[in-house]
Amino acid sequence: MAKNQTEVVREFFLSGFSQTSSIETGLFVLFLFFYVSTWVGNVLIMLTVACDKYLNSSPMYFFLGNLSFLDLCYSTVMTPKLLADFLNHEKLISYDQCIVQLFFLHFVGAAEMFLLTVMAYDRYVAICRRLHYTTVMSRGLCCVLVAASWMGGFVHSTVQTILTTRLPFCGPNQVDNFFCDVPLVIKLACADTFVIELLMVSNSGLFSTISFVVLISSYTTSLVKIRSKEGRRKALSTCASYLMVVTLFFGSCIFIYARPFSTFSVDKMVSVLYNVITPMLNPLIYTLRNKEVKSAMQKLWVRNGLTWKKQET
Repeated sequence: MAKNQTEVVREFFLSGFSQTSSIETGLFVLFLFFYVSTWVGNVLIMLTVACDKYLNSSPMYFFLGNLSFLDLCYSTVMTPKLLADFLNHEKLISYDQCIVQLFFLHFVGAAEMFLLTVMAYDRYVAICRRLHYTTVMSRGLCCVLVAASWMGGFVHSTVQTILTTRLPFCGPNQVDNFFCDVPLVIKLACADTFVIELLMVSNSGLFSTISFVVLISSYTTSLVKIRSKEGRRKALSTCASYLMVVTLFFGSCIFIYARPFSTFSVDKMVSVLYNVITPMLNPLIYTLRNKEVKSAMQKLWVRNGLTWKKQET
């Protein structure tokens, strides 16, 4: 027993999705498509917002551009490793790499939650204080709110990572998923983790739940304050796609983090939902339901086409 306690885990095995090579190959193609689509869609939104003067000066699209950047970072934290593991029979990750992945997963994920909350406040001001919108949501305030989102994510992730690294790991070392996350890793610790689990749930789960409630309350209040049916219809149409993204992202996080650290069979699918699918859907939803973004993309496309023709002549 004493000997086992002195053994230190240097690497973890990731269970992944399947051990069948044909299935893994098919999943590799599928997730590669998801990852490439995420990059193409989010980079396109970032370029469109940066190149269009109107979108670049609008707080809403300024936040959207930053959300796209966070989506790129978020999907890159674990998708490249997942793609590599589809081609490897032994899905190994070193202890240090596991902790780094865990840190950036919570860093970027929490920053995105903060930013989504900021975007809800932006929509509240735009709907309820329309005449003072440009004054209240100045570029300086927008930059401060984005920086605060990143700082909040950093503090949140630092707390999570410190609590995890203070635990001893002497085996087993099988992580029951395709990436390293706090609930999964602390289950493998050779110590009583009850208190730490409570801290983790209050930190991640409660934070996700409160943020989601604040978001829904903000949008509900905004819609209630609109008197005309036409105005309410337009506001609901503008917010519908955003609420879809928010519910998908926060609902998945609440399911994973706001409950005791027990394992369910659907956990992997839910993890795919908020780690892979949501970053890919964000640009798709925002462009399909937003005429201004689609118009700016068309102008950007035409502008580049005209430039290319001039160079040819």
